[in-house]
Amino acid sequence: MDAVRLIGTSRRALAGSRRVPEIMTEVWQAQALAQAIGSRLAVFGPPELRGEALGLTELAGRGCGVLDTPELADGDLRAAQLTELGDARQALMSLGSLLGEVGIALVGMASASDDEGTYWQCMEAIDAADESRDRVLEMLRRLADREQVLPEREAG
Repeated sequence: MDAVRLIGTSRRALAGSRRVPEIMTEVWQAQALAQAIGSRLAVFGPPELRGEALGLTELAGRGCGVLDTPELADGDLRAAQLTELGDARQALMSLGSLLGEVGIALVGMASASDDEGTYWQCMEAIDAADESRDRVLEMLRRLADREQVLPEREAG
């Protein structure tokens, strides 16, 4: 499945989650998907993005690592369903939105949590999601710079 469709599925699942375990599962799924997209971009993406894509892979992996790994049924890991990136810009824009929504969900959980362990887990996951989103925004900036340079070369 292409990245944009998987991200859309994650966004809907996160929006529909009501209880802490469901939200945590969707946050973990989003970070795993960001990690997979980063890996794919690092190998197959434009050369300008490869360093940032590796950084995204590392940060999203840290985002998964600070959360308890959810028990998923066979075939439910969205990151494993990623077969193609499609348009890198669209995938990154969608991923940036998803990571922003992840951060908002985590802030809500941390604010409502009476459990100190859950609170700190949320805080670490917020940092990872925010840093992952920063990488995505940097890759979008690099794509925009690249597209601006290409027409100048063609005109010259």
